[in-house]
Amino acid sequence: MYFKQADIFLYICHVVSKNKIKIYSSLGTKKGREKSCLFIAEGPKIVDDLLQAGFEAEDIFEDIEDIKKISFLQHPQSKLGVFKLRQNHYSLNDVLGLFSTQKLSLALDGIQDPGNMGTIIRIADWFGIENIYCSIDTVDCWSPKVVQATMGSIARVNIYYINLPAFIDKVPNDCPIYTTLLTGCNIYNQKLSQNGIIVMGNEGKGISEELRQKVNKSLYIPNYSLKESSAESLNVAVATAIICAEFRRNRN
Repeated sequence: MYFKQADIFLYICHVVSKNKIKIYSSLGTKKGREKSCLFIAEGPKIVDDLLQAGFEAEDIFEDIEDIKKISFLQHPQSKLGVFKLRQNHYSLNDVLGLFSTQKLSLALDGIQDPGNMGTIIRIADWFGIENIYCSIDTVDCWSPKVVQATMGSIARVNIYYINLPAFIDKVPNDCPIYTTLLTGCNIYNQKLSQNGIIVMGNEGKGISEELRQKVNKSLYIPNYSLKESSAESLNVAVATAIICAEFRRNRN
């Protein structure tokens, strides 16, 4: 049966073949996604956001029994989409050609947790940050857990996987490169620019030493606890939200 939604005709599947179940079940792994050039999105909002953004659907499922055979969620939702992957591994020259020194961007160095990755993509969407540049070892943004955590924001944010140190090294000298360090300047006392790159690092190790050498503006989110013992650090997604909010507050 065909139906029209946002001027896109889609095919609603009511019978899932064993072959499709096998292929779609493999989309939980990066290898499976790369082999089939497909990824899965679950939930009406996420599926609809991807369709509205022009992502090409391979299959759309709305029958809950079919969805249960494919879903990666503990509690499957009422809509599941299988979409064709978009390219996000580019050459250094291609990415540099698309890069704008007039915009604020994020760079992620070795983020591993899918929940953190998805939340950061959602944060970027909220604060109007269009581009995220990721190191090759950063978790795959098309993982079902990442896509789910974005709540549809992955449809509106451009994500590039590149040699991050080489990319940072090639951006124009007048482009500020920010990160957070314990030795950095209190973010609330700084006049922040509305352009540049904010580099966020791995959950346990932070940014690599190679990237640290390329940073020209170090920031610090102060701890306001009055207790002798308090949290040692912030979750990387939480820290990203605070930093992005402060950059945008400075704009006003």
